[in-house]
Amino acid sequence: MSTNAVSLSSVYYAHLLPENPTHQQVEQQQLRSFDQLNLDMSAFLRSLEDELERTVDSGQIDLSDPRERAILISVSQSPRREIEDSLCELQELARTADMLVLDQVVQRPQRLNPRYLMGEGKIKDVVIRALQQRATMLVFDQDLSPTQVRSIAALTDLKVVDRSQVILDIFARRAHTLDGKVQVELAQLKYILPRLSGKGTALSRLMGGIGGRGPGETKLEIDRRRIRDRISRLEKRLKGMAKSRLQRRSKRMRSDVPIISIVGYTNAGKSTLLNALTQSEVFTEDLLFATLDTSTRRLRFPLEREVIITDTVGFIRQLPASLMGAFKSTLEELSDADLLLHVVDVSNPRFEEQILAVEQILADLDLGQTPRQLVFNKMDQIEADECAELCRRFGAVSVCARDRSTFDALLDALQQRFWPQESEGETLDTE
Repeated sequence: MSTNAVSLSSVYYAHLLPENPTHQQVEQQQLRSFDQLNLDMSAFLRSLEDELERTVDSGQIDLSDPRERAILISVSQSPRREIEDSLCELQELARTADMLVLDQVVQRPQRLNPRYLMGEGKIKDVVIRALQQRATMLVFDQDLSPTQVRSIAALTDLKVVDRSQVILDIFARRAHTLDGKVQVELAQLKYILPRLSGKGTALSRLMGGIGGRGPGETKLEIDRRRIRDRISRLEKRLKGMAKSRLQRRSKRMRSDVPIISIVGYTNAGKSTLLNALTQSEVFTEDLLFATLDTSTRRLRFPLEREVIITDTVGFIRQLPASLMGAFKSTLEELSDADLLLHVVDVSNPRFEEQILAVEQILADLDLGQTPRQLVFNKMDQIEADECAELCRRFGAVSVCARDRSTFDALLDALQQRFWPQESEGETLDTE
């Protein structure tokens, strides 16, 4: 009885700690009996809040920054190196989406939690980290099901997004042409539709009077129907745009001018190369998916020879299926290409994985048989001997897209491919 009384009267209390050198998140206290609890709760909470505020005031946390404050999370059973590579890419996506990355969390569970993806203990640890660092958003490297998004958001009271949603947000920011905007909206609606949820308690009467009574449609169903209708209208609109593109492409094909399409991983330097080759001014920036809209230019070779060269949206691993479907009409340009110029950032330590990712997407687009020329960009950022060896190994030509003097090997390769009988050494002109 006395033992039970002691255990029943024992008191435990815990509270959150601010950021500290030992990385301790919570402090727990135990008292043998409730009578020993002599705590002025109001004063204690004020003191704790003042301590947390000092962390902000000391500059460790800048709350004046208007950007979303994100914690990146990866829950995967893949090898650790693959997880780290994917998280590095997610961090670049977050930077492109104008997020402030505060922390990264990795868990490699034996079994994925169907409700939270990660273990319940780990998700609670993430909540504490978020509170300490004043995070506003959790960004998962894996795609989340609608149920998982709702469960995690309810538990954490934070915004919850996944990799696909970050990419969709970037595309929405970067789309400028009518084609691009329509395609992005279509992809967003297809992503949102299965994730649209509601309790179904807000009912709307379709009509009053006899024969018209009843629950009618829920607001959720109305929203879903409106989204489906909008998707249908956008798809019809894209078909009309596709006809216009087909007419333009047919005109180019009838001119019997070779067509080259530049493809590659995002931020490999495709638009920079197009600008340098054709002396144009397509937008470029050191961000993922800096350009989404297709750009077409003419590149003139000696003896009045010329080619049409197009730049397309960059590829990325785990590209959302909705985006692949929506941008398929834009990527139709690739099916008309006589040559795919596959640009690779050879200075990236993961360039081989990026090559494989691009090749897989091309195969998914039924472009696996289209001739291609591998171009290693950013040759100035690695040793010359290493670059030469990699070119021999992969059958590539190397360039620095910012230096036109490095283009000789590439231009010779293109001229030999299209006009092997023509003389070399003439000057290159562009328009």
